[in-house]
Amino acid sequence: RGVKLAVKSKSMATEEIGLNHALEEVGVTPVETDLGEYIIQLAGETPSHFLAPAIHYTKEQVGALFQRVLGVDRTDDPAELTGIARRTLRDRFLSASMGISGANFAVAETGSIVILENEGNARLATSLPPVHVAVVGIDKVISRFEDLDPLLAVLPRSATGQRLSTYVSVLNGVRRPGETDGPDEFHLVLLDNWRTRLMADPETRESLLCIRCSACL
Repeated sequence: RGVKLAVKSKSMATEEIGLNHALEEVGVTPVETDLGEYIIQLAGETPSHFLAPAIHYTKEQVGALFQRVLGVDRTDDPAELTGIARRTLRDRFLSASMGISGANFAVAETGSIVILENEGNARLATSLPPVHVAVVGIDKVISRFEDLDPLLAVLPRSATGQRLSTYVSVLNGVRRPGETDGPDEFHLVLLDNWRTRLMADPETRESLLCIRCSACL
């Protein structure tokens, strides 16, 4: 599709397969838009935590990083740092011709992918670009839509102590006639990456029940 710029969100699964490096090798610039992942990408590092990939950074270190890489005035104020990231990323959202996301859950019954977030950038990454590619581990697939109920109750509480995340998006493919938001193309990549081998072993299959809330961390 001639893609040169791709915005990414909720894309921790793509870290498993080194997708950013593969995209760069074929001339596509990937831009992480989750704030923690964005910080890590600017620093040239890999995530240190499922939920908070830049948890090892202080606000002073983030300020120094933004000053060095983005060329902005130095600040250690979290609100100002967030504003800098928002303004920088806004142009990327509007310019990207592909959005790449993960998903918290994928519902077999309805063909939906479900994304929980607090920043709002996942909605932009999955609805503004004309092409949306979701990379989802096969362990995230659930059978029925009603199976979401207990998962939506447990995940936000265990991850951030919220009753529900600020944004819960249920995505069902491409933009329909008459709708103003949504991609023209949607592609779902189901990621195995040894998961079927874990599933086949009675001693390891229970690890696939993990919903990545990171409470144990």
